[in-house]
Amino acid sequence: MTDFARPYLSAFSARFLLVLQYRAAAFAGFVTQAWFGGVKSMVYAAFYASGAGAAPITLSQTITYTWLAQALLALLPWAPDPDIVASVRTGGVAYDRLRPIDAYALWYVRALGWMLARAIPRALMMAAFAAVFLPLIGLSDWAWKGPANAVQGALCLISTALALLLSASMVMLTNILVAATLNGRGLQILTMPLVTLFSGNLVPLALFPDWARTAMLIQPFAGVFDIPCRIYFGGLTGVMAWTGMGLQLVWSIVLIWLGHLWLERVMRKLEVQGG
Repeated sequence: MTDFARPYLSAFSARFLLVLQYRAAAFAGFVTQAWFGGVKSMVYAAFYASGAGAAPITLSQTITYTWLAQALLALLPWAPDPDIVASVRTGGVAYDRLRPIDAYALWYVRALGWMLARAIPRALMMAAFAAVFLPLIGLSDWAWKGPANAVQGALCLISTALALLLSASMVMLTNILVAATLNGRGLQILTMPLVTLFSGNLVPLALFPDWARTAMLIQPFAGVFDIPCRIYFGGLTGVMAWTGMGLQLVWSIVLIWLGHLWLERVMRKLEVQGG
C-alpha cells in the first residue's frame, strides 16, 4: 500500500511545496480579496438596511459568509490546472500517458496540492485581518465572526475537506476537457461565471428565492463553498449538516468516477504532434 501511494504522495507534496513558495502572489491575492470582501460587505449592509428583515440569514452571518468566501476563493474550481494546460500545449502530457501509474490519480493529487497551497496562506491572512484586526480597530460589526459553536466549527472543518475533494474533481473535468480540446482559455471564460454564481461566492445561496433554494443546495457547486459556510454559522445543523456533507461526498464520488472514465477515453485517442 505504501509503495502504491508513494508516487501520488510525492506528486502532491512536490506541487504543494512549489506553489507555497509564491508568497508575493499569496499576499497580492489576499489584498485583492480583502478589498472585494469589504465592498461586498457594504453592499450587503445596504441591502439589509433597505428592508431585508425577512431574509433567512442575518447581516452578521452574511458578512461572515463573505469573508469566508474571500478566504477560500482559491478552492473554487473555475480554472483548469495551469500545469496541465502547459503540458497539453507543449506535448508533455504524453509522458503522463506512458507512466506506469494512474494518470487520473496523478492529475488529481497535483490539483489538490495546487489549490491547497494557494488557499492556506490567503485564508490565514484573511482570518487575521477580518477576524482579529477588524474587531481590534472597532469594526466588530464588519468582522468575521466565530462558528456558531464548537460542534459546528468541527463539522465545518470536515465539510471544508470534502469541499476540497469535490473542487479537485471539478478541476479534473476541466483538465480533461483541455486535453480533449487543446484549449484552456475559452473554457475558463465559460466556467468562471457558473462557479461564482452556483457556489454561493457571488450571493449566498440562502438568499435565493424560496422556490430555488432546494435546487441550489443539492447541485454540486453548493458543496464547494455554500455548504461548509452554512454549517459554520449554524445555517445547517444536525441532520441537515450531515445531509449537506453527504451531498458533498456523493458528488465527489460521482465526478471522480466520470472523470476517470473520460480521461481513459481521452488518453486512448490522444495524439501528440511534433518531433
